[in-house]
Amino acid sequence: MLDIGVVMPTHPNRAVNGLTQRAIQSVFAQHFPATQLCVFNDVEKKGAPYARQRALEMNTCAWTAFLDSDDWFMPHHLETLARAQEETGADYVYSWYNLVRLGHPLGDTYFPRGDGTLTDGVFPPTHYTEPWDPANPRQTTITFLVRTELAREVGFWDVADEHTFPDGHRVGEDWHFTLRCNDIAKIHHVVERTWYWEHHGLNTSGRPDRGDAA
Repeated sequence: MLDIGVVMPTHPNRAVNGLTQRAIQSVFAQHFPATQLCVFNDVEKKGAPYARQRALEMNTCAWTAFLDSDDWFMPHHLETLARAQEETGADYVYSWYNLVRLGHPLGDTYFPRGDGTLTDGVFPPTHYTEPWDPANPRQTTITFLVRTELAREVGFWDVADEHTFPDGHRVGEDWHFTLRCNDIAKIHHVVERTWYWEHHGLNTSGRPDRGDAA
């Protein structure tokens, strides 16, 4: 199996409210254990792109599994993504999430809109229910498995909040990262839920000016 380092950016408030600890516990609970856990605490409030890049630079494993500190893995997350990588030879593998609100899973039919509200319905067609199409890349999430060499080549940088998707989602460094990976590498989608996305509306959204958010 793969040599995986879990990379987690965080900030001090996430430790105060217990979110970072919950995310770390989910890494230690994996059926397929990670080799490393790399946590960078953004005490200077420089924002998610900076913190994610710094945490990535700490990882010495061949593979990187990203995890935001307000989310957490299901126990089979790393095992599922690693198996998919070995079966497909992909450089970047991502799966589904189960939406959570204030620590409580909402079930399999909710997904968030860009305005912070939740929609009760199936996932948007072609978004999480169909294979990845390199000719029509789509917004995923940051919780994916990627070759560390590729991640370092692409890197993260701050993106001006100048564009949003039609549903209101902000374009961020994770989307630009995915687009660049799509240009030079193979992406594979696992149509399975393997992690929890805490949708509380208080996250920093990658912005330094929201460093005091949850």
